[in-house]
Amino acid sequence: MKKILSTILAASMMVTCFAGCAKTGGNTDRIKIVTTIFPIYDWVSNIAGHNPADAEIDLLMSSGTDMHSFQPTVQDIMTISDCDLFIYVGGESDEWVDGALEEAVNKDMVVVNLMDVLGDRALQEDDEPENDEHIWLSLRNADICCEAIENALINIDPDHVDTYRVNATTYRGKLTDLDFAYESVVEECSKNTLLFADRFPFRYLMHDYGIEHFEAFEGCSAETEASFETVIFLAGKVDECGLGYVLKIDGSNDRIPQSIIDNTASRDQQILTLDSMQSVTSADIEAGTTYLSVMESNLEVIRTALS
Repeated sequence: MKKILSTILAASMMVTCFAGCAKTGGNTDRIKIVTTIFPIYDWVSNIAGHNPADAEIDLLMSSGTDMHSFQPTVQDIMTISDCDLFIYVGGESDEWVDGALEEAVNKDMVVVNLMDVLGDRALQEDDEPENDEHIWLSLRNADICCEAIENALINIDPDHVDTYRVNATTYRGKLTDLDFAYESVVEECSKNTLLFADRFPFRYLMHDYGIEHFEAFEGCSAETEASFETVIFLAGKVDECGLGYVLKIDGSNDRIPQSIIDNTASRDQQILTLDSMQSVTSADIEAGTTYLSVMESNLEVIRTALS
């Protein structure tokens, strides 16, 4: 991978030489920030502010590409190479990052690995040695990550320290308020179990609020077919727990959820979707999708599923 990235970067530098300076005609004094996934991009946008004259904030995965299958293009390597601040999750899916950073042109770049920021708070997947990388699906993790982002911005741009501190305090307050709302909903609901007829990127969310859960696949497994034994087991759990809803994640079809429902006693459960924010596009962002708006929608889904 590192050899491949070296070749890509060499090619990209040739392209740059022929194309001229990438910042021609723009504000060369503004800071350049690169993020990998949508939640990080949205956190940075809220803390840095939305004035493009002060900061250029790039989102690498803006086309809906799943982080688990993402591989950087020549343009991605160029984008990372000369940025002032690079922020990424740091999980198993980001193994390509080390090679990209070794080839960076800006050797003073500040790099933030959010898995490292979380430290012992990172959770292991069941029966797997790797930590679960879906850290953004926890408002409490988001708060910790936003503090690290605030400090990184102050590090690279101390002239705007007051702006970053005010923006971070305001935004982190919204995260805390929504965290309290989740706690209240879970405490008030009559049930405390969710069943995912799908992959399971919501370990942190379930852990934060003590929600019991069953799922068809561990983490974001590449498996797409649930065995007959799995379907029967999950259908039995629906009956045992008296669940009226079966969950899937964004981008999935209804085939496995419906198979589980068809094997329950009543066969009248409904299917709900919980959004993992793994395929947010630039069009979604332009349409007003934010990290908080998705987490607020997820709260209403959980309220319904636990009622």
